[in-house]
Amino acid sequence: MLLAVLPAAAGSQDSAFAPGERTFSSGYRFVEMSGEELFVNVCQGCHMGDGAGAVGAGSYPSLAANANLGAGGYPVYLVLHGRRGMPPFAGMMSDDQVAAVVNYLRTHLGNNFQDMVTAKDVKDARQ
Repeated sequence: MLLAVLPAAAGSQDSAFAPGERTFSSGYRFVEMSGEELFVNVCQGCHMGDGAGAVGAGSYPSLAANANLGAGGYPVYLVLHGRRGMPPFAGMMSDDQVAAVVNYLRTHLGNNFQDMVTAKDVKDARQ
């Protein structure tokens, strides 16, 4: 019964915002396109707003100043395929979205990796 109510509630919440402004994605695919929007609406719920991660009901690794993000292929793989408690997002994000969020993580939160991941890199990692 609760699931039947959620879409109606989400739809009514969307109407409270200006056109083009969203707080939640609709449906199974994310609508956010920038790395920052994706981080805020998808990642920070577990990894926290500052990227420091958390431990409690689960263990969510820190993304802040994380040397593991140095090789762009590693976070691309994790976003696409998930790991442990992190779900795979391959079916929910386009190649451009994965590249955007990975590049955001690699250039923010105390990370300064300047070699950008491209949508083609993500496409190749899907295969």
